[in-house]
Amino acid sequence: MIKILIPASFLALISTFAHAQKAADTIPAPAVRTLNEVVTVGTRSSGRTRLNTVAPVDVFLISKLQILAPQNDLNQLLQYISPSFNSNRQSSSDGSEHIDPASIRGLGPDQLLVLINGKRRHTTSLVNNQGTVGNGSVGTDLNAIPASAIDRVEVLRDGASAQYGSDAIAGVINIVLKQNTHQLFAALTGGVTSRGDGGLGQLSLNYGTGLGKQGGYLNISGEAYQRGKTTRAQNNNLIIFDQSAIGNFFAYDFTDDPAASRKYDDDMLKQKGLKRDDFNFQIGDAQIKNGGVFYNLSLPFKNGKSEFYSFGGYSYRQGQGFGFRRLPSDPTVNVYSIFRDGFQPTTDSRIHDRSIALGLKHKLGAWQADLSNTLGDNRFDYRVDHTVNASLESMSPTEFKAGGHEFLQNTTNLDFSRRFTQVAAGFNLAFGAEFRIDDYRIREGEEASWKNYALVTNPDGTVTNPSGLAGGSQSFTGFSPQNVIHKNRNNTGIYVDGELDVTSKWLVSAAARLEHYSDFGTALSGKLATRYKISDLFNVRGAVSNGFRAPSLHQQYFSALSTDILPDNTLGQSGFFTNQSNVAKALGIPKLKQETSVNYSLGFTAQAARNFSISVDGYLTNIKNRIVLTGSFGFDANGDPVPAIQEIINRLGATSARFFSNGIDTRTAGIDVVADYNLHAGPHSFNASLGFNYNKNKITGDLHIPAELKGQEQIFFSPNDSILITEGTPRVKANLSLTYGYKKFSVLLRNVYFGEVSRNSFPFGEVQVHKGKVVTDLSLSYTLKPVVITIGANNILDVFPDKQVYDNSYFGVFKYASVQMGSLGSFYFARVAINLPH
Repeated sequence: MIKILIPASFLALISTFAHAQKAADTIPAPAVRTLNEVVTVGTRSSGRTRLNTVAPVDVFLISKLQILAPQNDLNQLLQYISPSFNSNRQSSSDGSEHIDPASIRGLGPDQLLVLINGKRRHTTSLVNNQGTVGNGSVGTDLNAIPASAIDRVEVLRDGASAQYGSDAIAGVINIVLKQNTHQLFAALTGGVTSRGDGGLGQLSLNYGTGLGKQGGYLNISGEAYQRGKTTRAQNNNLIIFDQSAIGNFFAYDFTDDPAASRKYDDDMLKQKGLKRDDFNFQIGDAQIKNGGVFYNLSLPFKNGKSEFYSFGGYSYRQGQGFGFRRLPSDPTVNVYSIFRDGFQPTTDSRIHDRSIALGLKHKLGAWQADLSNTLGDNRFDYRVDHTVNASLESMSPTEFKAGGHEFLQNTTNLDFSRRFTQVAAGFNLAFGAEFRIDDYRIREGEEASWKNYALVTNPDGTVTNPSGLAGGSQSFTGFSPQNVIHKNRNNTGIYVDGELDVTSKWLVSAAARLEHYSDFGTALSGKLATRYKISDLFNVRGAVSNGFRAPSLHQQYFSALSTDILPDNTLGQSGFFTNQSNVAKALGIPKLKQETSVNYSLGFTAQAARNFSISVDGYLTNIKNRIVLTGSFGFDANGDPVPAIQEIINRLGATSARFFSNGIDTRTAGIDVVADYNLHAGPHSFNASLGFNYNKNKITGDLHIPAELKGQEQIFFSPNDSILITEGTPRVKANLSLTYGYKKFSVLLRNVYFGEVSRNSFPFGEVQVHKGKVVTDLSLSYTLKPVVITIGANNILDVFPDKQVYDNSYFGVFKYASVQMGSLGSFYFARVAINLPH
């Protein structure tokens, strides 16, 4: 049941509006959405509002929300205002702790295209591969864009490959940068959780100035913040100290006498003056330091006939995540002379994100031409600290440079558009071409981060590890020379896009796009959509389209291999292999091909009153050949060797192997409801915004498993990964935002319902359903021009996901799964913002 909290005081205030007198110093309550904002995504015709488009588009005023909302980065802002958008922070998941996966409608992060000012934004260099939502995908780092630089975010909730190319299967997010001039904005935010951790300090700046005499501008933004780690750990059932001499290993659950094993540890703790809490794993949000600058420039000339424009920015993030604690019970991974009682490793990130776009618009008679080039780059380097390479024993360093990966994308566009006013009730025609270059590389780490120095080559040429010590930096093994790769490709696309107003009431839109990739071939996509005005207040709309997503270079060439000893005592490898490898060919794993989709949508919009609107849209998306990440072939789900597979891959120097594969087909069906109400009367202003999303993902048909791997279905695509796709994001998500303003005061009350999700810890755990929960935000602001002071809380009622059942918690280590609202709990904040005209 969805419970929405609406204080009676709000209802009483609404009833007084008709009698209120207008006050000169009224500060309007900021709306979550705007009713009549002209949108630029999903249409190449000017003047369309979100209620008059052929496909559903949400418009969120980030510039308003960042004053009053408790959230501080773009991912979290969208998480709490857009019911179809999902992003939550991950824990103990290597790189995914530092770049939050984000998606809409429960589809993959790489099935969502991100634009800035209508131009394609590059993705990250990170492949999510730690069993999180979006496992095996590559997304876009929205938090690399300062919120202070953003005017609004447009979310197109419909397939748009025919309009924008690869990746737009689920939809498109267009980030529109600020253009304001003659104004300085600054905001300082501080906050902390109710448990005293996760402290936040954030400084946001924005400045705009006019350029020239023809309406030019330069808008510059900067943002810096530090977010402390959170700890949501508990005592667990893992054996703390080495009990191998009495036959006890790993966990109390596996011992003959769990109570006696636990007492052994308790006696050792007492002897050392330590507590069980000292050996808890560090579970929670990573520590993040982030700084970035962005600019947006426009220089019209020739009396407005031409315009030079540019935008871009640079972001640097330094993160500290946490790997699995190495307990002193395992001598193969410890160096007791360095860490006497084991250690808690950290996985540290250094992430550079850079972009620049340059363009020239020019009027050629009645035509508008736009030539642009957009360059983006994301570099992610790993450092592993507070750890050891056990095979080096006492000579081991405690910090390692583990290498990293980088992705660069350069996109050149040439677009033409024209409005033909004499054709029917108006016809807009657009066409153009795009040339894109993708470049991906993996850099090796220092030798000690990946090498096992305990391996011994015997006189007969065999290799053994007599000490049994593990090599490489514990928690995160560095990239070895075998992983190093540098690959690129190019893509050429042409498109045509037309919108015909058949009459003043009937709009028909059609688009087609042909793209050719140098590495896998050609894809053709098309879209047909229509909108009909039954009256000035009621529209019906629908669309059908097909789309595609090209396999990313990351998915084609990512590898992370470790050195193992084969059964014949020669050196081998295990880990992620590329689909071009001999191991992949031997197991029948084909090269990756594009995902293809067919999208359907049907809905209506209504403006029942001047200040009230509602839209309802149903959708269906069928995706074929969806790319997934397999498990490790060579072993079954319980970790036991599979002789038939081992025989194949051992000959090729491998002990186990994982791949990317076009493994499944899926169907996504759902409905979106969006309603907005605004009221202004005298000194009072009120905004109510309701968003609702019902979304069901289903795997259809059989697995696309090679004949050589029949019988290995649970490794090819595990029940864990299956449930991440079908039930990993809430089937129902809804939010109700109420904003009230009176003179200099504004208050925001928001309730977000995160519906139930499920997790599977196969083969040792079970399917657990995490019940739906309501999260309540409350904030209050006071304006004393030019200063706005805001205080409030996210999750003021301290709501958490359900605790994990024991069998899913890794012997009690993980108290909560990274689902729904996450495990932050209540977060209290204060913000001081200033707007100075000049």
